[in-house]
Amino acid sequence: MTKSLSRRSMVAGFALAAILSPAPGRAQAVVHGADSLFSAPTIKLAWAMIKGNSEETTRVMIRVVNATSAYRFVRADGLEPFTKARVTLVETRALPERTDLFIPRARFADHPSLEILLDAAAEAAVPGRAALTIYYLGVPDTTPEFLAEKDADAYLAKMLGALK
Repeated sequence: MTKSLSRRSMVAGFALAAILSPAPGRAQAVVHGADSLFSAPTIKLAWAMIKGNSEETTRVMIRVVNATSAYRFVRADGLEPFTKARVTLVETRALPERTDLFIPRARFADHPSLEILLDAAAEAAVPGRAALTIYYLGVPDTTPEFLAEKDADAYLAKMLGALK
């Protein structure tokens, strides 16, 4: 049993590394983010919540670190998991070495699933074409909450700096 799990873990690890290593003409990769910290050879993500005075003013902050400059554009879409209805939460934008995506937490009520779409070309950073899609089935339970953006910023910098 342990040997089988170990082999499966190794195969999964190699598959993830192959998927997340940029290569021209490779197929699209879809990866489950699951946790508030995500680290791959090419991209790193960390989530934080900035509490407002109400649900409408509370924001989710997702820091995207382009570790190898493999991707030049990022977009974030919300999905309703049953109907697959999709809304764009963050329009396609340039992805320098690092960018922060801000999404009102209330937007997750009707579209709780999130896809972060990454690609080298702006026109390809769309569903079904993006080189890499990292998806979440809601705001991760491990997402910490802060009262001020500066505290969330410091936390994200520290956590992403630790993800070497």
